[in-house]
Amino acid sequence: MEDYDTLINGQLESILAVMAARNVAETDLQRIRAAFEFARQAHAGQKRKSGAPYIIHPVAVARIVAEELRLGPNPVIAAFLHDVVEDTEFTAEDVKSRFGQDVAYLVRVVTKQKKKQYETSKQVDNFKQMLDSLHYDIRAILIKLADRLHNMRTLDSMRPDKQMKIAGETDYFYAPLANRLGLYGIRRELENLSLRYRCPQEYQELEQALAEDKTENQGRLDEFTGKMLALLKQKGIDARTEVRYRMPYSIWRKIHATGRDFKHLDYRHVIRLIYTAERPEDEKRTCLHIYSILTDRFKEKPGSIVNYIDSPKENGYQSFHIQLLSEQGIWEEIHISSERMVLNSKLGCAVERVEGAWENWIVKFRALLKDAASQSSDGWFMDSVVSSLYNEDITVFTPQGMAISLPQRATVLDFAFEIHSAIGEHAQYAKVNGKLCSVKTELHHGDCVEVGVNPHFTPKPDWLECVQTYKAKRFLLPYLCQMKSIPKNRCLRCHPLPGNEVIGFMEADGKVTIHKRDCATAIRLASQKGDSIVSVDFPEDEDVHYPVRINVRAVDRYHLLIDLVDCITNGMKLSISSLNTVTVDEIVDCTINFSVHSFGELQRVIATINGIDGVDEVHRVEM
Repeated sequence: MEDYDTLINGQLESILAVMAARNVAETDLQRIRAAFEFARQAHAGQKRKSGAPYIIHPVAVARIVAEELRLGPNPVIAAFLHDVVEDTEFTAEDVKSRFGQDVAYLVRVVTKQKKKQYETSKQVDNFKQMLDSLHYDIRAILIKLADRLHNMRTLDSMRPDKQMKIAGETDYFYAPLANRLGLYGIRRELENLSLRYRCPQEYQELEQALAEDKTENQGRLDEFTGKMLALLKQKGIDARTEVRYRMPYSIWRKIHATGRDFKHLDYRHVIRLIYTAERPEDEKRTCLHIYSILTDRFKEKPGSIVNYIDSPKENGYQSFHIQLLSEQGIWEEIHISSERMVLNSKLGCAVERVEGAWENWIVKFRALLKDAASQSSDGWFMDSVVSSLYNEDITVFTPQGMAISLPQRATVLDFAFEIHSAIGEHAQYAKVNGKLCSVKTELHHGDCVEVGVNPHFTPKPDWLECVQTYKAKRFLLPYLCQMKSIPKNRCLRCHPLPGNEVIGFMEADGKVTIHKRDCATAIRLASQKGDSIVSVDFPEDEDVHYPVRINVRAVDRYHLLIDLVDCITNGMKLSISSLNTVTVDEIVDCTINFSVHSFGELQRVIATINGIDGVDEVHRVEM
């Protein structure tokens, strides 16, 4: 206990020192110390799951709020007290009488409300309570993010089912929220801690692969960044570089999005080039000067520029992205940012925003919540909010030049419903950048979109599967009178196999649905119905086969197709249901459908095919 007391008191003094360095008044420093003493008294005798005194948690949360988020005295005080009303005999009135109305409000928002019956579930109601606080104040959300961050940092003391529940909530709600608030450092840490506890084996494999990649490329990158800095120094520009490797979660997401394996992923790292600017008005001029210097020496990849300086993201992120060709013949992604931009990307909404970007986002957020609140109060409410507002945005344009902001992976249908529900309802075809295409076509940043309307054309059932925005779903759901069906026994979205890391969810009819632990549906259910999680065994059964699909890319040669078929049929004694192959300029692209008994058997097939002469890449494709 003496060691704990030393640790706790040391953290308190660190918090006070940080606040004092920001010229916080002595009276507020005394209030912070008083809040610590009150919290220690209130939580006396309580323990965390690890056996440590409970006061360690509120102190750690307060430290995150003070040091990492750089908030003021009242949020720091509320961080010390955030669990007092929920977990002790003290009330919100006790907090108000000691520390004032503002602190009491912040504590009340982050305190889970106890009800006899929840609208949907305790988890979803808690999400809504926090979202509603954005009508008035952003600070409570930041305290809750700090609370979640420390809980995730200490999650190893929890039971596996609790780890999955908390990690699922984090990946589904808290990490996207941190991203939308511009808190990229916190978002990355939350995402990676979530993956670490949901899929520990996969996380460890990615960590090892990243470490090996970093060792392999360090010399080459040091040489490249050194040459960039030398060029800038010759022109009198003070700058520094950071090689930022993507975290395991980012790599995992890219692998699942592209279907490629680790070694074939592009841009496993980015190079951040950071410069100093005496005044904000000098930043763009200096950035363009740097761009000019670098492209005089290194080849620029056509069409690679993304200018977030002139067009910041809604959360205020600014930088200038470009891809340059190194002397080793590798395209490198460069992010050119001022020191102010780097600080803002870390602190997000905790710093002042330019040109009202933050205020505009709050206005949009309020409008969405008001709209969503008038609709269903079930878990789909959260899906709508997450898909419509928490993803990174793209900007597309009407033929008249009007800019429309949409989430990533939005389609022409999302665009049509964003313009007007009548356009979405009767959308028959589209022209994207002048090219005729389906209304289900996915859009990209900068596309010019024209929607062809036919008054006799009506929505199709499969439209629900290819829209992202709340407006589109809100119209289509009642129109089609159907919800996406929940799979029974085995998830039809992630298609788990025996040998995968799996988790089960108890359904209302008593049956258990099995999901892979990295399944998006499982993450959502864990965040909303965590009490339905059950541990499951999914053993291999010699009498049961599961359909799978793989894609093979190889250099063409005599007998290649026969070798592929022989590997699966004669080598592994498995049945092929279909095979499609296309050869273009000596490159073979082959898709094979067959059935396996387990994930391990599938991996053996992939490994064996990888060893066939001429084969370059093999990966599973979702059916």
